[in-house]
Amino acid sequence: MTKRIFLTILGLIIVGGSLAGVYALQIRHMIAVGSKSVQPPETISTATVQLQSWETTLSAVASLEAVQGVTIAAEQPGKVVKISFTPGDFVHKGDQLAQLDTASEEAQLRAIESSRNLARTNLRRLAELADKGLIAKAEYDNAEANFKQAEAQTENIQAVIEKKNIRAPFSGRLGVRLINLGQILKEGQEIVSLQTLDPVFVNFMLPQQELGKITTGMVVRVSGDGINTAKQLIAKITTIDPKVDATTRNIRVQATVSNKEELLRPGMFVNASVVLPEQEKVFIIPGTAVLYAPYSDSVFVVEEKKDEKSGKDVQALRQQFVRLGEKRGDFVAVLSGLKDGETVASTGVFKLRNGQDVVIDNSHSPAFEIQPKPENN
Repeated sequence: MTKRIFLTILGLIIVGGSLAGVYALQIRHMIAVGSKSVQPPETISTATVQLQSWETTLSAVASLEAVQGVTIAAEQPGKVVKISFTPGDFVHKGDQLAQLDTASEEAQLRAIESSRNLARTNLRRLAELADKGLIAKAEYDNAEANFKQAEAQTENIQAVIEKKNIRAPFSGRLGVRLINLGQILKEGQEIVSLQTLDPVFVNFMLPQQELGKITTGMVVRVSGDGINTAKQLIAKITTIDPKVDATTRNIRVQATVSNKEELLRPGMFVNASVVLPEQEKVFIIPGTAVLYAPYSDSVFVVEEKKDEKSGKDVQALRQQFVRLGEKRGDFVAVLSGLKDGETVASTGVFKLRNGQDVVIDNSHSPAFEIQPKPENN
């Protein structure tokens, strides 16, 4: 029994050793084949480092404000008897918007006008008697005071009636109607918003250290979400606040932009870029050529080298760390690390490695532009 167990164990050891030897030979063969195999070169698209002049700008987030904008409210209490506007309409200065009930004021006006007319007649008669010296000067002065008092009361009632005839104080676009026919309005109750939309103000803040770079008349480019226009909106600086904010050390700047198409509305947030007169020389490459990393950004420069085995000239990659600047459109500025005319891999850089052999094929390379216009936004 013991001999049988021993032979069984011995057989298992022999079989296991044979299998291990076979596996070792296979692994050794695979290592030998792998060491002799050559990785095929990667096909890449490339771009050339270009030296360009970029205009320098000062960018800020801006808020739009109407040149003239108010919410029209009732100056006098009363019942709405007429609404003369349609919400969203453009109205001109002096156009009637609403009419409040003035029946009581008109009745008072007729009574006061009668008193005023009587006072005027008495004053005229006493003036004739005073010229002849038939009455005392005090009696004439009293009649004159009565007439002026009646005249003032008449003008007061007329002013109240005029205030209940609500008109547009300036030309502009109306907003949502906030009243209804027959509604009793209180003094100061809102009726409708009125905004002048052409032109509009572009208000933004800049750090105090930029104050010496800006002057009135400078061009400001306006852009933002929701502004669907093929044209670029151009504003001009019209006001620079003489006071710097003591809390933020920023200075308030106001530009004015034409808004004939009414694409801009008061209260909107937009991007404002002040175009400075001087231009900056920068090296630019496509943004897709950059391998972004937390420690440092890099690109792959295409260089020629001699193949160690064949002795032929081949193209290979050299990973180069760079310092990036501003990004515009499809391009990004390179502040250091590259030279004018160098060739870099432009797409698919995440799968490349340093020293890798490559083949250049730009037949399907995308078109890179400073101001791209994608078909689908």
